[in-house]
Amino acid sequence: MNELDVVQVFCSGDGRFGNAVAVVRDPRRHPDRRSRQALAAELGLGGCVFVDDPERGELDVHTPPKRPAFAVGPLLAAAWLLDLEAVHPAGGEVWARHDGEFAWVTVRAEPAPWTLRRYGTPAEVDALPLPPPGRGPLYAWAWEDESAGRVRARSFPRGGGADEEEATGSAAVLLTDLLGRALNIIQGRGSQILSAPGPDGVVEIGGRVRLASPAAEPARTQGPAALRIAPVERGTRSRLPHTVAVPGPVSAP
Repeated sequence: MNELDVVQVFCSGDGRFGNAVAVVRDPRRHPDRRSRQALAAELGLGGCVFVDDPERGELDVHTPPKRPAFAVGPLLAAAWLLDLEAVHPAGGEVWARHDGEFAWVTVRAEPAPWTLRRYGTPAEVDALPLPPPGRGPLYAWAWEDESAGRVRARSFPRGGGADEEEATGSAAVLLTDLLGRALNIIQGRGSQILSAPGPDGVVEIGGRVRLASPAAEPARTQGPAALRIAPVERGTRSRLPHTVAVPGPVSAP
Protein backbone atom coordinates (compact mmCIF):
# COMPACT_ATOMS: atom_id res chain seq x y z
CA MET A 1 0.00 0.00 0.00
CA ASN A 2 1.22 3.52 -0.81
CA GLU A 3 2.13 5.54 2.25
CA LEU A 4 0.31 8.50 0.76
CA ASP A 5 -1.51 9.56 -2.37
CA VAL A 6 -1.77 13.11 -3.66
CA VAL A 7 -5.27 13.87 -4.89
CA GLN A 8 -6.38 16.96 -6.83
CA VAL A 9 -9.89 18.19 -6.00
CA PHE A 10 -11.95 20.70 -8.02
CA CYS A 11 -10.01 20.11 -11.24
CA SER A 12 -10.83 21.69 -14.60
CA GLY A 13 -12.46 19.69 -17.38
CA ASP A 14 -9.06 18.63 -18.74
CA GLY A 15 -7.86 17.46 -15.31
CA ARG A 16 -5.63 20.43 -14.52
CA PHE A 17 -5.54 22.83 -11.58
CA GLY A 18 -7.52 22.08 -8.42
CA ASN A 19 -6.29 21.85 -4.84
CA ALA A 20 -3.76 19.19 -3.86
CA VAL A 21 -4.57 17.03 -0.83
CA ALA A 22 -2.46 14.24 0.68
CA VAL A 23 -4.34 11.09 1.73
CA VAL A 24 -2.27 8.81 3.96
CA ARG A 25 -3.87 5.37 3.69
CA ASP A 26 -1.31 3.65 5.92
CA PRO A 27 -0.73 6.03 8.85
CA ARG A 28 1.28 3.69 11.08
CA ARG A 29 4.45 5.75 10.61
CA HIS A 30 2.53 8.74 11.95
CA PRO A 31 0.76 7.42 15.05
CA ASP A 32 0.21 10.63 17.00
CA ARG A 33 -1.02 14.15 16.48
CA ARG A 34 2.45 15.74 16.61
CA SER A 35 3.92 13.52 13.89
CA ARG A 36 0.84 13.96 11.72
CA GLN A 37 0.88 17.72 12.03
CA ALA A 38 4.59 17.68 11.21
CA LEU A 39 4.00 15.70 8.02
CA ALA A 40 1.12 17.97 6.98
CA ALA A 41 3.33 21.02 7.52
CA GLU A 42 6.21 19.43 5.57
CA LEU A 43 3.99 18.63 2.60
CA GLY A 44 2.49 22.12 2.58
CA LEU A 45 -0.63 21.12 0.64
CA GLY A 46 -4.26 22.12 1.03
CA GLY A 47 -4.73 19.37 3.62
CA CYS A 48 -3.49 16.01 4.83
CA VAL A 49 -5.92 13.19 5.68
CA PHE A 50 -4.86 10.15 7.71
CA VAL A 51 -7.05 7.06 7.16
CA ASP A 52 -7.27 5.29 10.50
CA ASP A 53 -9.92 2.78 9.34
CA PRO A 54 -10.41 2.45 5.55
CA GLU A 55 -13.56 0.32 5.82
CA ARG A 56 -15.41 2.67 8.15
CA GLY A 57 -13.79 5.74 6.67
CA GLU A 58 -12.39 6.97 9.99
CA LEU A 59 -10.26 10.00 9.15
CA ASP A 60 -7.95 12.42 10.91
CA VAL A 61 -7.72 15.71 8.98
CA HIS A 62 -4.80 18.14 9.38
CA THR A 63 -4.47 21.55 7.75
CA PRO A 64 -1.49 23.23 9.44
CA PRO A 65 -1.33 25.01 11.73
CA LYS A 66 -4.68 23.57 12.83
CA ARG A 67 -6.44 20.24 13.08
CA PRO A 68 -10.00 21.01 11.93
CA ALA A 69 -12.91 18.68 12.61
CA PHE A 70 -13.83 18.88 8.91
CA ALA A 71 -12.41 20.32 5.69
CA VAL A 72 -14.31 20.15 2.40
CA GLY A 73 -11.45 19.41 -0.01
CA PRO A 74 -9.67 16.80 2.12
CA LEU A 75 -12.90 14.94 2.89
CA LEU A 76 -13.91 15.02 -0.77
CA ALA A 77 -10.51 13.58 -1.70
CA ALA A 78 -10.63 10.81 0.91
CA ALA A 79 -14.22 9.76 0.15
CA TRP A 80 -13.42 9.56 -3.56
CA LEU A 81 -10.14 7.67 -3.11
CA LEU A 82 -11.66 5.16 -0.68
CA ASP A 83 -14.90 4.88 -2.71
CA LEU A 84 -17.10 5.43 0.35
CA GLU A 85 -20.61 6.85 0.78
CA ALA A 86 -19.72 8.19 4.22
CA VAL A 87 -16.52 9.13 6.03
CA HIS A 88 -15.98 9.77 9.72
CA PRO A 89 -13.59 12.59 10.66
CA ALA A 90 -13.34 13.83 14.24
CA GLY A 91 -16.38 16.10 13.89
CA GLY A 92 -18.86 13.38 12.91
CA GLU A 93 -20.19 11.47 9.93
CA VAL A 94 -19.92 13.08 6.48
CA TRP A 95 -21.91 11.62 3.61
CA ALA A 96 -20.54 11.67 0.07
CA ARG A 97 -21.36 10.50 -3.43
CA HIS A 98 -19.76 10.20 -6.86
CA ASP A 99 -21.77 10.47 -10.07
CA GLY A 100 -19.08 9.35 -12.52
CA GLU A 101 -17.59 12.75 -13.35
CA PHE A 102 -17.98 14.68 -10.10
CA ALA A 103 -17.55 13.83 -6.43
CA TRP A 104 -19.88 15.53 -3.93
CA VAL A 105 -20.46 16.24 -0.26
CA THR A 106 -23.40 18.07 1.27
CA VAL A 107 -22.83 20.71 3.93
CA ARG A 108 -24.64 23.44 5.85
CA ALA A 109 -23.39 27.01 6.03
CA GLU A 110 -22.55 28.59 9.38
CA PRO A 111 -20.80 31.87 10.35
CA ALA A 112 -17.06 32.16 9.63
CA PRO A 113 -14.53 34.99 9.09
CA TRP A 114 -14.59 34.98 5.26
CA THR A 115 -15.48 38.22 3.51
CA LEU A 116 -17.34 37.60 0.26
CA ARG A 117 -16.83 40.65 -1.95
CA ARG A 118 -18.60 41.09 -5.26
CA TYR A 119 -16.88 42.90 -8.13
CA GLY A 120 -18.48 44.35 -11.22
CA THR A 121 -16.74 42.17 -13.83
CA PRO A 122 -14.48 39.10 -14.03
CA ALA A 123 -11.74 41.41 -15.33
CA GLU A 124 -11.79 43.31 -12.03
CA VAL A 125 -11.35 40.04 -10.13
CA ASP A 126 -8.49 39.02 -12.42
CA ALA A 127 -6.78 42.39 -11.93
CA LEU A 128 -6.63 42.22 -8.12
CA PRO A 129 -3.09 42.47 -6.69
CA LEU A 130 -1.58 39.55 -4.82
CA PRO A 131 -2.63 39.79 -2.10
CA PRO A 132 -5.24 42.56 -2.15
CA PRO A 133 -4.95 45.18 0.61
CA GLY A 134 -6.89 44.56 3.78
CA ARG A 135 -7.11 42.02 6.56
CA GLY A 136 -8.76 38.65 6.90
CA PRO A 137 -9.66 36.02 4.32
CA LEU A 138 -11.19 37.50 1.16
CA TYR A 139 -13.23 35.67 -1.48
CA ALA A 140 -13.49 37.95 -4.51
CA TRP A 141 -16.13 37.10 -7.10
CA ALA A 142 -18.05 38.43 -10.07
CA TRP A 143 -20.74 37.10 -12.37
CA GLU A 144 -19.53 35.77 -15.71
CA ASP A 145 -23.11 34.91 -16.65
CA GLU A 146 -25.65 35.57 -13.92
CA SER A 147 -28.54 33.90 -15.71
CA ALA A 148 -26.51 30.69 -16.03
CA GLY A 149 -25.03 30.89 -12.51
CA ARG A 150 -21.44 31.14 -13.79
CA VAL A 151 -19.02 32.86 -11.41
CA ARG A 152 -15.40 34.00 -11.62
CA ALA A 153 -13.68 33.92 -8.22
CA ARG A 154 -10.31 34.21 -6.47
CA SER A 155 -9.50 33.37 -2.85
CA PHE A 156 -6.99 35.26 -0.68
CA PRO A 157 -6.23 34.00 2.86
CA ARG A 158 -4.37 37.28 3.66
CA GLY A 159 -2.35 36.03 6.58
CA GLY A 160 -3.68 32.48 6.64
CA GLY A 161 -0.98 30.81 4.53
CA ALA A 162 -0.38 31.29 0.82
CA ASP A 163 -1.15 34.59 -0.90
CA GLU A 164 -3.84 32.91 -3.01
CA GLU A 165 -5.64 29.55 -2.92
CA GLU A 166 -6.38 27.77 -6.18
CA ALA A 167 -9.67 26.15 -5.08
CA THR A 168 -11.59 26.88 -1.88
CA GLY A 169 -14.54 24.62 -1.18
CA SER A 170 -15.52 26.35 2.05
CA ALA A 171 -15.83 29.80 0.46
CA ALA A 172 -17.82 28.34 -2.44
CA VAL A 173 -20.29 26.93 0.08
CA LEU A 174 -20.65 30.36 1.67
CA LEU A 175 -21.28 32.06 -1.66
CA THR A 176 -23.86 29.45 -2.66
CA ASP A 177 -25.71 29.92 0.61
CA LEU A 178 -25.56 33.71 0.26
CA LEU A 179 -26.93 33.71 -3.30
CA GLY A 180 -29.36 30.82 -2.78
CA ARG A 181 -28.82 29.28 -6.21
CA ALA A 182 -26.76 26.69 -8.06
CA LEU A 183 -23.33 27.94 -9.11
CA ASN A 184 -20.62 26.97 -11.56
CA ILE A 185 -17.49 28.65 -10.16
CA ILE A 186 -14.18 29.04 -11.95
CA GLN A 187 -11.56 29.92 -9.34
CA GLY A 188 -7.86 30.64 -9.51
CA ARG A 189 -6.14 29.58 -12.73
CA GLY A 190 -9.01 27.37 -13.85
CA SER A 191 -10.34 25.17 -11.03
CA GLN A 192 -14.06 24.34 -11.27
CA ILE A 193 -16.39 24.08 -8.28
CA LEU A 194 -20.07 23.16 -8.65
CA SER A 195 -22.71 23.73 -5.99
CA ALA A 196 -26.45 23.61 -5.39
CA PRO A 197 -28.41 24.94 -2.40
CA GLY A 198 -31.07 23.08 -0.47
CA PRO A 199 -33.42 24.04 2.36
CA ASP A 200 -32.21 25.47 5.67
CA GLY A 201 -28.74 26.46 4.50
CA VAL A 202 -27.85 23.04 3.10
CA VAL A 203 -25.43 23.13 0.16
CA GLU A 204 -24.20 20.28 -2.02
CA ILE A 205 -20.73 20.97 -3.37
CA GLY A 206 -18.73 18.96 -5.87
CA GLY A 207 -15.97 18.86 -8.42
CA ARG A 208 -13.73 16.64 -10.46
CA VAL A 209 -11.22 14.62 -8.48
CA ARG A 210 -8.15 12.86 -9.83
CA LEU A 211 -5.14 10.99 -8.50
CA ALA A 212 -2.19 13.31 -9.02
CA SER A 213 0.75 11.26 -7.77
CA PRO A 214 0.65 8.06 -5.73
CA ALA A 215 3.26 7.62 -3.01
CA ALA A 216 4.71 11.07 -3.68
CA GLU A 217 6.34 13.63 -1.44
CA PRO A 218 5.17 16.79 -3.24
CA ALA A 219 6.85 20.15 -2.97
CA ARG A 220 5.06 22.87 -1.10
CA THR A 221 2.60 24.57 -3.42
CA GLN A 222 0.10 26.41 -1.25
CA GLY A 223 -0.91 27.11 2.29
CA PRO A 224 -3.54 25.32 4.38
CA ALA A 225 -7.26 25.97 4.27
CA ALA A 226 -8.58 25.17 7.75
CA LEU A 227 -12.34 25.01 8.33
CA ARG A 228 -14.59 25.01 11.36
CA ILE A 229 -17.45 22.57 10.77
CA ALA A 230 -19.94 20.77 12.97
CA PRO A 231 -21.95 17.62 12.16
CA VAL A 232 -25.67 17.62 11.39
CA GLU A 233 -27.81 14.78 12.67
CA ARG A 234 -28.86 12.39 9.93
CA GLY A 235 -32.50 12.73 10.96
CA THR A 236 -32.43 16.47 10.20
CA ARG A 237 -31.40 16.13 6.56
CA SER A 238 -33.64 17.34 3.77
CA ARG A 239 -33.78 16.48 0.06
CA LEU A 240 -30.00 16.70 -0.24
CA PRO A 241 -28.72 13.45 1.28
CA HIS A 242 -25.21 14.11 2.61
CA THR A 243 -25.08 16.72 5.33
CA VAL A 244 -22.51 18.31 7.63
CA ALA A 245 -22.14 21.96 8.55
CA VAL A 246 -19.51 24.36 7.25
CA PRO A 247 -18.95 28.10 7.79
CA GLY A 248 -21.44 30.53 6.36
CA PRO A 249 -21.02 34.12 5.20
CA VAL A 250 -20.06 36.79 7.68
CA SER A 251 -19.98 39.76 5.34
CA ALA A 252 -20.53 40.44 1.68
CA PRO A 253 -19.68 44.09 1.04
